[in-house]
Amino acid sequence: MTAPGRHEALRSLLGAWALGACPREEAAEVDRHLAGCPECAEEAARLSRAAAELTPDEPLDLSATLRRQVLDWCLGRRPAELPIPAWAAPYAAESAKLDALLSDLGPAEWQEVAELPWHGGVQRWRAAEVVCHLTAVDGYLARAVGLPDPLGGARPPVVGRRPPAPRVPGRGGPADVLDRTLALITAAGGDDPEQVRLRWRGQSRELLRAASAGGGDGGAPVDYGFAVLPLRDAFLDRAFECWIHGDDIARAVDYPYPPPAPAHLHRLIDLGARILPRLFAARRAQPAPAGSPGRSLRLVIDGPAAGEWLIPLDGPGGPAEPVAEMALDGLEFCYLAAAHRDPDLIPVGREGDREAIRQVLHALPLLSRP
Repeated sequence: MTAPGRHEALRSLLGAWALGACPREEAAEVDRHLAGCPECAEEAARLSRAAAELTPDEPLDLSATLRRQVLDWCLGRRPAELPIPAWAAPYAAESAKLDALLSDLGPAEWQEVAELPWHGGVQRWRAAEVVCHLTAVDGYLARAVGLPDPLGGARPPVVGRRPPAPRVPGRGGPADVLDRTLALITAAGGDDPEQVRLRWRGQSRELLRAASAGGGDGGAPVDYGFAVLPLRDAFLDRAFECWIHGDDIARAVDYPYPPPAPAHLHRLIDLGARILPRLFAARRAQPAPAGSPGRSLRLVIDGPAAGEWLIPLDGPGGPAEPVAEMALDGLEFCYLAAAHRDPDLIPVGREGDREAIRQVLHALPLLSRP
């Protein structure tokens, strides 16, 4: 008879077992367990029937939705392999979701071209090239936690306790990101797309292991060259880009791709709201006179990730009097921050100083980068 704790652990593996995604040793243990547990055997039969409806030769047909449901069930039941801190949970979820999408791509879908808008234009890359891009930018994070840079080279000195700078492309910033991406695309030119996927997925898992081992303080900041972010914010930044570019690929191949969980989406919105004041400060020709009254905008987010933020318009500082209120959907806020929406056309509730609202709407896409 299987011990109660092990019974639940084996039961949590049934979704992966039905999809043939269990390691050989785990699959054999599940088989032995099913022989003596009628309840689990019945559930396994149901999942096997669902998995049998999947068509391996047509990975992006309607059965992809069913496969997504089975995977969600499995991921929801299986205990986490690592105790991930809350600030790394969005990256863990979005990297797993993107990996599920990439695993479903067939040879023809890997050749589709995805469009990646940012505030400086549009990049057009095939899925494997998008994955190279994610791998290259994740390399900044890898270096900060002591992992190898995917482009090679010595690890740079650990950045000291420099204050975080806004995630805003400055001089040389986008060029460095693009150079790293193009270098990795060139290096991977002869690789099978599956090799590209496995290289990225291996790095993402090592990053999560580093987050799990690093404790709750977030660790050393991450230097992007044109911006410095605390490690925990860099993980949110990577979760954001993983989701947005996963969505870019999904649109190119007509694949159902859900948004982040509400709690994770709320964290991504919070990151953008916290960075905006630094962006305004960096763009001001002159600092506000000492003692002058500051202004702020009240940001109201609707939808599952609902919340309110007070955005200082004259740079970081103390409390400032709201001069306007802007309300919009949380997903639309994120798409605008990714330069996937037109700030003049996005549906927004407005009250108060219209110029202050316009300032925030037009600043948000500047948070994007290639």
